[in-house]
Amino acid sequence: MLNIDKYKVKVEDLKSKQSLKDIVFNTTEDIVPIRDIIGQDRAAQAIEFGLEMKQKGYNIYVAGVSGTGRTRYTHTLIKKHAKMRGNLKDWLYVNNFKNPNEPTALCFKAGEGKVFKKDIDDIIEKLKYEIPKIFNSKEYEYHNRLLMTELEENIQKIIDELNEFAKPKGFKFQVTERGLMSVPMKEDGTLMQEEELGKLTAIEVRKLREDGLKLNQESKDYIDKIKACEDVYKNKNSDLDRNVGRSLVGFYGQYLLNKYGKNEKTQKYINDLCNDIVNNISKFKTENEENQQSPMALLGIMSPKSEEKFFNRYKVNLFIDNGECDDCKIIIENNPTYYNLTGSIDYKNEIGALTTSFMEIKPGSLHKANGGYLIINVKDLLSNPFSWDCLKRSLKTEKIAIESLNKQYGYLVTSTLKPEPIDLDIKVILVGDSYYYSILYAYEEDFRNLFKIMADFDIEIDKNKENIYKTVQLIANKCNEDNLKHFDKLAVEKLIEYSTRMSDNKDKLTARFNKIVDIIYEADAVSQGDNIYITAEDVQKAIDQKIYRSNKYEEKLNEMFRDGTLLIDIDGEKVGQINGLAVMGTGEYSFGKPSKITASTYKGRRGVINIEREIKQSGSIHDKGVLILSGYLGARYGKEKPLSITTSITFEQNYNGVDGDSASSTELYAIISSIADIPIKQSIAVTGSVSQKGEIQPIGGINQKIEGFFDVCKIRGFTGNQGVMMPIQNIKNLLLKDEIVEAVKEGKFNIYAISNIEEGLEILTGKNISEIDKIVNETLEKYRKLDKDDEDDGNKKREYTRDEEHKKDDKKDINIK
Repeated sequence: MLNIDKYKVKVEDLKSKQSLKDIVFNTTEDIVPIRDIIGQDRAAQAIEFGLEMKQKGYNIYVAGVSGTGRTRYTHTLIKKHAKMRGNLKDWLYVNNFKNPNEPTALCFKAGEGKVFKKDIDDIIEKLKYEIPKIFNSKEYEYHNRLLMTELEENIQKIIDELNEFAKPKGFKFQVTERGLMSVPMKEDGTLMQEEELGKLTAIEVRKLREDGLKLNQESKDYIDKIKACEDVYKNKNSDLDRNVGRSLVGFYGQYLLNKYGKNEKTQKYINDLCNDIVNNISKFKTENEENQQSPMALLGIMSPKSEEKFFNRYKVNLFIDNGECDDCKIIIENNPTYYNLTGSIDYKNEIGALTTSFMEIKPGSLHKANGGYLIINVKDLLSNPFSWDCLKRSLKTEKIAIESLNKQYGYLVTSTLKPEPIDLDIKVILVGDSYYYSILYAYEEDFRNLFKIMADFDIEIDKNKENIYKTVQLIANKCNEDNLKHFDKLAVEKLIEYSTRMSDNKDKLTARFNKIVDIIYEADAVSQGDNIYITAEDVQKAIDQKIYRSNKYEEKLNEMFRDGTLLIDIDGEKVGQINGLAVMGTGEYSFGKPSKITASTYKGRRGVINIEREIKQSGSIHDKGVLILSGYLGARYGKEKPLSITTSITFEQNYNGVDGDSASSTELYAIISSIADIPIKQSIAVTGSVSQKGEIQPIGGINQKIEGFFDVCKIRGFTGNQGVMMPIQNIKNLLLKDEIVEAVKEGKFNIYAISNIEEGLEILTGKNISEIDKIVNETLEKYRKLDKDDEDDGNKKREYTRDEEHKKDDKKDINIK
């Protein structure tokens, strides 16, 4: 009898021992909490290197699974290692007086933009108050009166010349309320009165009208001279107004130039501003009078906003104000739409039409983070149309252009703007997973050139003293931040155990700290009110309740094993039948389940038939595993002679499809049992993939698989022979429940670890490999002999058929002759 106890896993290897004896504390209240990155040295170094690089294209892609704290840690690392960048600036949009549809962008040192805006607003208000006072001065009235006198004299001179021209024709021109009018004259040279006009005959009136019309046409040159005099007066009056206003506007303009004129663009704007005020000095001079006398104002239609509309051209849009920014700018854009990134132009409805102005230009996150850092989730970025193209274009050109999508969507607006692009100096950090990184790197050339740094956050960290202590500090920090009960030492050990279980490795801790934080919150929620601290029982209760909320499907399956709906044998021996193990999942919860695998061998040459593949319910990895079985069988038993068999294999009562190769060794045992007609122990469930050389390879989900078979054995009743056979490499992944560890201690349950097929066959059959090989070869020889006999019978039939055909041909030849 073979000794299979040597393959049993030691009890101490079934679970990781969590000991915090090296950390002196009673509760997390004794621990100094910190907010620091835990165990992500590679990612931290990559981020730090990317932050130090100032050259173009060294933006950062942070890769990692959600829940590893990648965004928060990235933010923390930037604040910790990024120095205050001295290039923070204020940005303003002002009116472009020459082309109002293209507002001008002005740049100032941080804090100066607000001052500049206030200076402009104050000066405009002062001018609105002081300019009307200048135009009411005696000096201005004197010069204006001189111009008016000159105008009156010139007009009177022209009228006199016109009357000399009109006198022979019986008319004289007079200035009336309706303007310059021609009046008929009597023979004595006096003007004809209305009573006299009424006494004229119709013929005389007609003649006067015709003569008057003719005279008006002939006197057109004189009228034009009068209009020319009025134009000259207006021009001189405007020149006078400008000259009067220029002295005052020039004073304030010089003040602005002295204060802000070092920048060429700012200097140009100040000069354009002063010129525009001088050219529109009348708006300042007569604003109140014109508004009061206008028909719109009289009807009550004109509002204060309408009165100020003209002066909006002199306003300043303080677009980005960094005056109060004392630290490096870090912007996290949670909704990276096109407009949220590049900014937008708002529109107003005015009399049924959409209008806008430079004051309606709004900044995006690229503007807000300019001179600092912008963090974006790559999935959100790619989910929004135009956003990636917009970000890419901005980084390539180092400019932020605010452009409306109205035309692309077919919306009509009455006025549009094209603001001057703003210089971009920014470090962009994209946060996503490795899948998005691979896709972008493979198919987007610009991505490779713009994001040259990849910081990869691991899903697990080394389980060393430093990381364990930092995890304890994380627990303490959460308790302080959220005002939770503190954890005692045993509760912390239980959390460390849970973290190790989440990593599926005794020497690791999970880096998905959100899962740990969830248990912290839930343990606080289930903790009894009388307890001052959270205990290990509270933590275990929180874990159990978390599982209970998600394991309905698992319990349903166990009920089906209990009532016999799902067929499984966990005792005795059977030929060509074995219990495999699979992992199933519902959301974040996964569990193990045994599944009956059967194999049938019969005469033929088709080799191994995967029934799941034949009905297209097998995944590619499972198909590969089955093909590996054919390779192993051929290498071991078919080197000298072909395998003249057909073996079909299937997962019984499985209707959802199969994938993965973790059951390939299990299938191989069933096939060998079927070929050799050797029974297999049904009390042992098997997992592990196999190579073509017969090596057992590690698999995932080992704890769930063992626990799944254990639950079925518990339902059906323990015999002491039941257990699981697993790859020896998975011992480091064993983190089993206390219940299973106790069952192994008591001899109710067994766990075996093997490294090759030969060892597995010894455990399952009680025979060594030489005995099994002998039986298999004898069986295969029988199949070969049967196959050869069938081949000989077939050859004889073909030979007989050929002889009969020859005889028929000979008879045909004789008949022809």
